[in-house]
Amino acid sequence: MTRKIIALLMTIGLLNAPTVSATQAEDINSFTLDNGMKIMVLEDSSIPNANMYIFWKVGSRNEVPGITGISHFFEHMMFNGSKKFGPKMFDRTMEAAGGANNAYTTEDMTVYTDWFPANGLETIFDLEADRIANLDINPVMVESERGVVQSERTTGLENSNWRTIQEALKSVAFAAHPYSWSVIGYESDIAAWTLEDLQQYHKTYYAPNNALVVITGDVKLAEVKALANQYFAPIPAQAPPKAVRTIEPEQKGERRVFVKKESVSTPNIMLAYHVPATSHADYYALDLLASMLSEGNSSRFYQALVDKQLAVAAETYMPMSFDPNLFYILGVANAGVNAETLEQALIEQINLIATQGVTQQELEKVKNIKLMDFYRTMETINGKANTLGTYELYFGDYTKLFNAPEAYNQVTPSDIQRVAQTYLIKANRTVGVLAATEESDK
Repeated sequence: MTRKIIALLMTIGLLNAPTVSATQAEDINSFTLDNGMKIMVLEDSSIPNANMYIFWKVGSRNEVPGITGISHFFEHMMFNGSKKFGPKMFDRTMEAAGGANNAYTTEDMTVYTDWFPANGLETIFDLEADRIANLDINPVMVESERGVVQSERTTGLENSNWRTIQEALKSVAFAAHPYSWSVIGYESDIAAWTLEDLQQYHKTYYAPNNALVVITGDVKLAEVKALANQYFAPIPAQAPPKAVRTIEPEQKGERRVFVKKESVSTPNIMLAYHVPATSHADYYALDLLASMLSEGNSSRFYQALVDKQLAVAAETYMPMSFDPNLFYILGVANAGVNAETLEQALIEQINLIATQGVTQQELEKVKNIKLMDFYRTMETINGKANTLGTYELYFGDYTKLFNAPEAYNQVTPSDIQRVAQTYLIKANRTVGVLAATEESDK
């Protein structure tokens, strides 16, 4: 870490914060139950609370045509009744113990998050074990939640220009890989899941050998081990899920898609470039490049597009992923700016980095931002749990988390230029245009 960055972090108090400095790789304890469930524990008594994150290695990547969206559906079903705790009782029991929960589904995983006073640890183990081992896939509840998800899909696409254009673009950018469909799935598939589909999917992917549990907070390793053996160990392992074998073929030419949406006031342009999986060595340079383009008022896009009133907004997004994915850029045109003008303005900024590179000063600025965000995240037990699990799964080893600051710091201006030249090129690009009307043929 450079002296400049260290000085900055000390100024805002991050390096001196006890919750940051106390967390080292050797503070993480992990063990694996006989049924294959891996559990990581970080003892942190900074506050009398704890949390449990359960990372299930299942997302839209594991689906096939006909059952798309089923991973996200289980994010709903897992709260709707099991053998011991009936419908809606998961939330009520947790809240009675002073806790709260949430969940999220991505292309690669489904994650359930529990936050609670440390003295509620056994209650959380009891709740989670029951819905893992004995989820009630009740026909009446399935139809109720099916309607909720169908409504979520409809309103989500109606209310979000980002989701509308991204869904269309993914289906064009990916010719073979299951990243080609959205996490929420296709409307016809949502309507068609059978009880047998749901039962088999839960049995396969919600098996203990397909999970990673991360517990952080005011807990003791011995107590966690005892509760894990009591509640999680009796749940039988299942045959490992089938591997995702499809490798997306190399894209060898620009692809384009247009989506008509009458409610759009000005054109939206989305560019997507194929990039390697998160575990690839180029991840850190690409992540810094994304920040350089769009983060803050001094970013390339803000200065060249927003400040000059070509765009209302311009942003980047690169999801973490198990397999090679997409580097997204979205621009929203200002009034009176057409789609072609905005598209060319976005591409021009990318090409400037590819041809002229970036300065050391510009790179140091985004490194500082990235490192401050990293240390802020690691200040809380919640941030620690989520980040530990994320690094364990996406990078293959949680210890790489503790090397992340240095990995960012080692990125050079030439690395930024190289990844721009390698990945952000026309042949590797898919362009999506969302507008109220499609331009006529010239």
